[in-house]
Amino acid sequence: MTLIEHLEELRARLMWSIVAVFVGFLLCWYWAQPIFAWMAMPITQFLPAGEKLAFTGLVDPFMLYMKVALLAGVFVASPVVLWQFWLFVSPALYRHERRLVVPFVTLTTVFFLSGGYFGYKVAFPMVVKFLLSVGKDFRQVITINEYFAMASKVILGLGLVFELPVLIMVLARFGIVTAKLLLKYFRFAVLIIFIIAAIITPTPDIPTQCVFALPMIGLYLLGVLVAWLFGKKRPVEE
Repeated sequence: MTLIEHLEELRARLMWSIVAVFVGFLLCWYWAQPIFAWMAMPITQFLPAGEKLAFTGLVDPFMLYMKVALLAGVFVASPVVLWQFWLFVSPALYRHERRLVVPFVTLTTVFFLSGGYFGYKVAFPMVVKFLLSVGKDFRQVITINEYFAMASKVILGLGLVFELPVLIMVLARFGIVTAKLLLKYFRFAVLIIFIIAAIITPTPDIPTQCVFALPMIGLYLLGVLVAWLFGKKRPVEE
């Protein structure tokens, strides 16, 4: 394929991905209110009885549910989006490797959903608890936009981060990285991981950043194993 043909292929895959996310958005719009109620549980459990999250603009609730439906639509459409990614890279694979489409889409979807759930269930509640403890001497007025921006950043960010082993597998199959190379630069990878954790984490405290960074280090090491098992075999020099 020429460069133009590659760009046309990329455009087609992006268009199908956008359509899938839009369909997911439409499906989730009806349940946007209960979805946000579920997303708000990490903070509503700490609010005094009778208190709720606040909004300052008349259209804020409507826009909030739009963004909630879009975020949920991304997770619902993730199998289709990842399938489109597979279709884009599959021409560079061998014929027997193309048969792995079902395991690839399944595993990448599981990793993505697991990362989002880890962010919702473990990482984000720790962030909320820490921030509320810092501001316990003040009266809290938390807006729905502020809360959703922070929650979506953590949940979506960790969902993408959990795709690290899959990304390493793809790079290893193309011969771009090897298990040996990944282990050689492990120290630099840890530094980059902590930088990414600092970007994703809304708080500057080290314990919370470790909650983000340690799973990422584990995923990197899992990627090393994946690269060793499935990486492109280099020809033996005679």
